[in-house]
Amino acid sequence: MKIGVPKEHVFGECRVACTPEVTKKLVSKGFTVLIEDGAGIGSHYSNAAFEEAGGTIVDRDAAFSADIVVKVRKPDVEEIHLMCEGATGIGFIESCEDDEVHQAIFARNINYLAMEQIPRISRAQPMDALSSQSNIAGYRAVVEAAAHYGRFVPLMMTSAGSAKPARVVILGVGVAGLQAIATARRLGGEVYAYDVRPEVNEQIRSLGAKPIELDIGESGSGEGGYAKELSEEAKQKQQQLLAEELKKAHIIITTALIP
Repeated sequence: MKIGVPKEHVFGECRVACTPEVTKKLVSKGFTVLIEDGAGIGSHYSNAAFEEAGGTIVDRDAAFSADIVVKVRKPDVEEIHLMCEGATGIGFIESCEDDEVHQAIFARNINYLAMEQIPRISRAQPMDALSSQSNIAGYRAVVEAAAHYGRFVPLMMTSAGSAKPARVVILGVGVAGLQAIATARRLGGEVYAYDVRPEVNEQIRSLGAKPIELDIGESGSGEGGYAKELSEEAKQKQQQLLAEELKKAHIIITTALIP
């Protein structure tokens, strides 16, 4: 069976869906791994590294013609039509809305396994791509914000005077939000965080931040630890109250996903 690894073509996307290490494991199990020329360059994996692991460097069409195609980002319609009918695709499908990509997948009878739909349960942790990438995003958001802020994030005391710590507000306290809180605290910021689920306030405090508590008349706690969508009245009240808190912030990081 052939596994194809195309190069990601979304601007700024440096990831690749398969590494030389994983390629070696797949080849040892009898798979033929077809790597598009230059697919790993953005992640600092050369063609030679894939070939050394047993992979075969091919062109774009050949990578998409495999029995199983693994990607990071959602394929576009052109890429779906490069895949064989009845093939299997694995990657993020970004299924928040129905569009022409999903229609093309259905029309060509392609089985697509959406990595972001894997449940966050113990036995699925090694495959929880959404949590791992959210963790990185929360960290990177703070690092990028600190670079753009233009002033010191921590309290700085010098012979020329002192600078107060930056007030950082994190909106959304899921995987990305918790990592953003931890990173901002390590940088010495004065960190506040808000989530529609009141039960996460304990987690906010455990990381050394302060929860923003708003009385919006209802809880945003949903099933399985996830948030649920608020009523229109609660949304309006939330925005009004939150606006006052955000006026005081130097850095605002939003990580919340809208259900």
